[in-house]
Amino acid sequence: MRLLSLFRQAFSEPFATGSDYRGATRIAVLYHTKPARSKTAVQSLHRWLIVTAALLLAGTVSANPLNVELRKLASDDSVNLSSVYGGKVILAVNTASKCGYTPQFTGLDKLYDEYKAAGFAVLGFPSNDFAGQDPGSEIEIADVCYVDYGVGFPMFEKIHVRGANAHPLYRSLTEATGVSPGWNFHKYLIGKDGQVIEQFPSQVRPESAVLKKAIEQALAK
Repeated sequence: MRLLSLFRQAFSEPFATGSDYRGATRIAVLYHTKPARSKTAVQSLHRWLIVTAALLLAGTVSANPLNVELRKLASDDSVNLSSVYGGKVILAVNTASKCGYTPQFTGLDKLYDEYKAAGFAVLGFPSNDFAGQDPGSEIEIADVCYVDYGVGFPMFEKIHVRGANAHPLYRSLTEATGVSPGWNFHKYLIGKDGQVIEQFPSQVRPESAVLKKAIEQALAK
């Protein structure tokens, strides 16, 4: 992070004529070294700094997508997902109350019950991003989850899961896999170390052998 800070500090000005050398000089001053004197050396320094900063930023984004604060559904209580669920295998699912896939709540709850003793959790995130299929208030959504389907796994506040307004959790999940949710009940499997293992589209049901195998392999690590 120190190098990233230096990079931003040194090159806060546009790369206009003469700024290459000024940027290199400022980096050199910060490191208490002599500035590069040739144009080639300065260009090489630029490339090295840009690549290094990009790698640092990538590492920061993918370090732990669960390191976010979210409210529990229809509640004022917020939790840090990493603090509460760190060290567990997680299946993150964007849910909706009025979708053809809504009955997957039942399968997801069975999946949670089957593996929770081994260190597994399903985390649900209501979203109205797809065809307006979760338009209700959080209290109405909670009724569907807890009353209609008897959901026992944790549900959280209503969020956006794609696009410019996507919650940081889903931005991280999308960046880690290269795939954003295509519809309601898209699933991301996260390992005990907080790294995203795999993603599964809505059509992959909770009782799918492929999904169960991936969960069991993650739990065995």
